[in-house]
Amino acid sequence: MPLKGEQVKVNQAIANIQNPIFEPRTTNHEPRKNYPTVCFVTLGCKVNQTESEAVAQLFREAKYQVVAASEEADVVVVNTCTVTNMGDSKSRRVIRRMIREHPESVVVVMGCYAQTAPGEVLGIEGVDLVLGTQDRLKMLEWIERVKAERKPLNAVQDIWKAEAFEELPQLNEEHRARALLKIQEGCNQFCTYCIIPFARGPLRSRLPENALAEARRLVEAGHPEIVLTGIHTGYYGQDLGEEWNLARLVDQLVKIPGLCRLRLSSIEPMEYTPALIKSIVSSDKVCPHLHMPLQSGSDPILTRMNRPYTLHGYQALLGRLREQIPNLAVTTDIIAGFPGETEEDHASSLEFVKSCGFSGINVFPYSKRKGTPAADYPDQVPKHVKEQRVKDLLLVASASQQEFVRRFIGKPVEVLIEWIDPKGRAIGHTPHYIQVQIPTSEAEEHLTARQFVTIVLDEVMV
Repeated sequence: MPLKGEQVKVNQAIANIQNPIFEPRTTNHEPRKNYPTVCFVTLGCKVNQTESEAVAQLFREAKYQVVAASEEADVVVVNTCTVTNMGDSKSRRVIRRMIREHPESVVVVMGCYAQTAPGEVLGIEGVDLVLGTQDRLKMLEWIERVKAERKPLNAVQDIWKAEAFEELPQLNEEHRARALLKIQEGCNQFCTYCIIPFARGPLRSRLPENALAEARRLVEAGHPEIVLTGIHTGYYGQDLGEEWNLARLVDQLVKIPGLCRLRLSSIEPMEYTPALIKSIVSSDKVCPHLHMPLQSGSDPILTRMNRPYTLHGYQALLGRLREQIPNLAVTTDIIAGFPGETEEDHASSLEFVKSCGFSGINVFPYSKRKGTPAADYPDQVPKHVKEQRVKDLLLVASASQQEFVRRFIGKPVEVLIEWIDPKGRAIGHTPHYIQVQIPTSEAEEHLTARQFVTIVLDEVMV
C-alpha cells in the first residue's frame, strides 16, 4: 500500500537569486592527527559542486582528510562564482571570512571568479594560490610550491587555449542519492548578459568512454539516479566529430544495468534535436522533467540578449515535447528588468509564461555583469522597477507550479528518498521533480536515502 506524502516547495523561484554555499562531505576514516586536512566552500551551480567534490577526492587520494569549513584545516579551498556582480561580491566576502577564520592555513581560490579576475583575487591579503577553471590536477603541486617559496602564486591559465575536457578524479565519496555526472565544459553562445564563456572557455566534451565508465561506477556504488551536468550540456559532442552527440550518449547511458533514472539538467531550446527528443521519449529511464531556459517572454528582448530562438519557436517545441511525453514537467529561467525592457515587454513575459504551464520557474532580477555588452547598455531598468517585475513573475510562477502539482494529488507517485531531515521526515523527488516530504507519522522507520517508495500526494504546500 502506498504511503501518503505532502508536496513541499519545488524549484522555488526566488531561491537561486542568492548563491548557495556548498561543502563536500567531511570524512573521518583515519585518525586526524596522522594526516593533513583540507576544507572546501563552494558557491554557485551544480557544476561547481561537482568539481569541488572531484577536487576533494584529489586531496583524499593524497592522504588528506576533508573536514568542515568550521574546523581547523591545513588547506582552505574556496570555489567561486561569477555569474553576476553579486556572485563576485559574495565570493570576495567568503574568501575574506575564510582567511580570518583560518589565519594559519594555505588559502586556495579556484573557480569562475578566479578565472575572470585573478588579479583581484590575488590582491586579497591572505590568498596564497589562485587558479581558475582548468589545471585543477596541479593544485597539490602548486600548494607545495607556495609553501616552499612563501609567496602567493597566480596559476590561472588562458582559458581560450583549453582544448580538452579536464578529467578530474572520479567521485568515491559522492554522498547524494542523485549523483551528478559532468559531461561537458565551456560555452560559445555569448549571450549579452553572461560572463560564463570568459570563465569557462570554448566547448569541450568529455570522452564518451570516460563518461560511461563513471556512470557505471556511480550506479555500482548505489546511486539510482544520475543527473547529467555541464555548462552547455546540449552541445555535447560537437567537438568529438559526427559520431557523438547528446542523443547517442543518452542512448548508451540508459542501457547501464541498475540505473533507474537519468535526469537531464539545463538544455537550451535550440539544442533539442529530433534525435535528442527521440532518445528522451524512447526510454522510461529518462525523467519526464526538462529544464529549458526562456530568459524573456519578449522577442525584442530575446534579440537583445542574443538568444537564438523566438517565442513562437519555443512554444512550438513545448508543444512537440508534450505531445510525446504525457504530463511533462518543464522548468525554466526568467530574467526580469533586462536593459531596454519596457512595460509592454514585461506584460508580454507575464502572458507568455502563463501560457507555457511551467512546473517551476527561477526568476532572476537582471544584474549588471562587468565585461558583458548588456552592462554598458544605456537603458538600464531602475532597481525598484526590477524588484516589482520579479514579484509579478513570482506570482505567476507560484500559480503555475501549484497548477502542475495538482495533477498528481490523490495519485500514486514514485519518490526517490534523498535524505531524512532532523524531524525524521523522508525527503525526495518524483520523476517530474516534485519535491515531496513524507511526514514523520507516516514515514516508516526503515526508509533510507537512495530508496524508492510509492506515495500518494495529498497536499500542496505554498
